[in-house]
Amino acid sequence: MNPEQADPDDLAVLRAAFAVDDAGRSALGWEAVRAFEAEHGMVLPEPYRTFVAEITDGSYAGPPDYGLVGLAELPADWGDDRPERDLSRPFPLTSQWLWEEDDSEPSEETDLIMDRVFDHGSIVLGTDGCGMYWHLVVTGPHRGHVWLITGEGATPFGAEFGFTTAEPGFAGWVEHWAADKPWFDAA
Repeated sequence: MNPEQADPDDLAVLRAAFAVDDAGRSALGWEAVRAFEAEHGMVLPEPYRTFVAEITDGSYAGPPDYGLVGLAELPADWGDDRPERDLSRPFPLTSQWLWEEDDSEPSEETDLIMDRVFDHGSIVLGTDGCGMYWHLVVTGPHRGHVWLITGEGATPFGAEFGFTTAEPGFAGWVEHWAADKPWFDAA
């Protein structure tokens, strides 16, 4: 996974997975991608950046279960009363955190970190329903990684984290979905 440069093999995986989608008609183009990045003070990680510029900007087919939302969109169940998202501020985690199982004393700092997990340094790729959101980290040490963020906690996606056999990053996440594998298939 190299979030700085699009790998031709990754782009081939993405094109194959979305070949029947819309033949690139919904792709944003480079001008729109650069404008989004300038507006939000960050640069999207590859290969997602090239994906939305050249292949498609969202898909009803998925992944995830309720489809891949467009770059500037949020899932329908995201809610209207959430804080403003700040993509330029770093995503705060580098390892799994299940706050529902965290025995430490709740604090303002803990609440602040939880808010940042949902709203800083990531774009929302879509939902599997029931408050389970897939995020792509765009700012911070985990830039380029995909995370599942729920009301119970946050988990990074990729074999290196021990929950799945998939390659990390957006292309690995899509390839795993296209192979019809369960998200968390590690024994």
